[in-house]
Amino acid sequence: MTGSSPAETTPETTPETTPQTTPPSLQVSGLAYAYPDGHQALFGVDLTVARGERVALLGPNGAGKTTLVLHLNGILDAGAGTVTVAGLPVAKRNLAEIRRRVGIVFQDPDDQLFMPTVREDVAFGPAAAGLRGAELEQRVITALERVGMAEFADRPPHHLSFGQRRRVAVATVLAMEPEILVLDEPSSNLDPASRRELADILRSLDVTVLMVTHDLPYALELCPRSVVLSGGVIAADGRTQDLLCDEALMREHRLELPFGFDPRSVTAPV
Repeated sequence: MTGSSPAETTPETTPETTPQTTPPSLQVSGLAYAYPDGHQALFGVDLTVARGERVALLGPNGAGKTTLVLHLNGILDAGAGTVTVAGLPVAKRNLAEIRRRVGIVFQDPDDQLFMPTVREDVAFGPAAAGLRGAELEQRVITALERVGMAEFADRPPHHLSFGQRRRVAVATVLAMEPEILVLDEPSSNLDPASRRELADILRSLDVTVLMVTHDLPYALELCPRSVVLSGGVIAADGRTQDLLCDEALMREHRLELPFGFDPRSVTAPV
């Protein structure tokens, strides 16, 4: 009798896995836009911002900075080109989600705060998105804690200082848990202490930041990278310190440092 041989076994194989790559927070490709009066504001802008980057958007008045920002959450429709946020195209079918992911903090906080109390202002967006009860309250408190304003939750916004109102305006956006925080001239009209406090808050946030500013020292302090938009095109893109030290570039695009400020003397963020 012939003994039976052990059954042959096939070694387990594991399917090859493709590494998952995180899409950039923002991808702008060939973006062009003309206003109804025929004024061409953007001419084929290409811009990629990785998750977690802090980028300053610099440029003279009339460069197209506001027009670019208004495309990021679908307020303006691209005349040509595409905009995607975390891989999601900015299109009508996606507008609700895009506007949750792209939080814009206006230059004047009074354009953003309109409810009787700070708590109600911060709760407004999440409540409109369907959040209720304890989950909504936790979202509000967390956002206010992140900007150091939790103790002011029941105060009327108009009783706060300008700097405090700006921090509450940031909280109203953070309560939506955005992918990108867009700040329009965040340091304007702030006293030195409020300016520093806001900088500390922005450095602590785990979100992508796009900061539109004429305050070049603030850009250098907060943003390792800057993009110069001029005449509707990207004129320069690189390390903030390198761009601010390029005197010819600065002069060509009407960017001026404060008198006596030397960007080479500052330890740039990384």
